[in-house]
Amino acid sequence: MRDLIYTAFVSLDGVVDSPGGGPGEDHRSGGWVVNDIEFLPEAFSLKGEELEDTTALMFGRRSYEVFAPVWRDSEDHAAYKELPKYVVSTTLSDDALVEGWGPTRILRSTEDVVELKKSEGGAIFIHGSAELARRLSDAGLVDRYNLLVFPVLLGAGKSLFSRADKDKQALSLRESAAYPNGVVKLIYDVAG
Repeated sequence: MRDLIYTAFVSLDGVVDSPGGGPGEDHRSGGWVVNDIEFLPEAFSLKGEELEDTTALMFGRRSYEVFAPVWRDSEDHAAYKELPKYVVSTTLSDDALVEGWGPTRILRSTEDVVELKKSEGGAIFIHGSAELARRLSDAGLVDRYNLLVFPVLLGAGKSLFSRADKDKQALSLRESAAYPNGVVKLIYDVAG
């Protein structure tokens, strides 16, 4: 069974929306990671560590449409270029996939994600894609959370977790670290 890992920059009040600013912001605090926090390389080292474990990427449609054209040509994301990519969407068409960014397959349902998890291969990382991550979390399909928690309260934006009335889900702390700029790394495995 392949692990599905959600990786996110998150505010202390649980907002994952618009950490770098850009399209789709529905609140005035977009850009909170790059604008408000002192950059310390060690606080962002988790991103490099993740790359070593990543064998595939997964996105919701909106995050794919934002990331794909930028990451395809980005030197910072060059290692992702040839990795398999999966876009979970009922509306994205095959002709809307970005060319030149490695193999990409559209998954049409949560059941398709279940089948992908049963396939051979290593860890699949979800970047951005807050709505997708909440849906997959509610379905019990997320195996690990890699979080960088930032010392800011936003009050608006997309929430890391849904407010659905569901069974309790226990987490087990795998790793943590705190940095002088106030960022805290939290890595949790979903228990059971």
